[in-house]
Amino acid sequence: MKSLLIVWTAILISCTSTPSHTLAGTQNNAEILVSEAQGGTDQMGFRIIKDEKDFRNTIKGSFGIIGPEGDGSYIKYPQFPKNKKVVLYNLGTFRSGSHTIEEIKSVSVKNKILYVEVPAGAPSGGMEIQVISNPWFIFTVPADYQFTSVELKYSK
Repeated sequence: MKSLLIVWTAILISCTSTPSHTLAGTQNNAEILVSEAQGGTDQMGFRIIKDEKDFRNTIKGSFGIIGPEGDGSYIKYPQFPKNKKVVLYNLGTFRSGSHTIEEIKSVSVKNKILYVEVPAGAPSGGMEIQVISNPWFIFTVPADYQFTSVELKYSK
């Protein structure tokens, strides 16, 4: 009975909106740890995640990865990186389309602004169902980067 409940839970989790947890390295040592379509704030903004506890609390509820045994005995979170800054970036509110960040092309710092270059999203067209989303993602940059704001640059 316990295994049936675990299998049913795994199926339920896989049927709900499957989040994208892509690891994407760049030439500038930036890496996406978590990227979600929902759960962010209404306003664009960022904050630096200071430690493992803050990191776990931030991503809690967004992960449902079943362990290698497939028994659902634990949830596997990404490792909190050492010797890197971990940044949570909220993209704000969107009314339609997919705005999940899945790749970082490059990062740079100029005048205390961290520029994060990401691919431009596919243009949405036609009649779409209006769904409000609050995407967010967590990424790393080298620990020596000093910045007071983050700006996304969309490129093709």
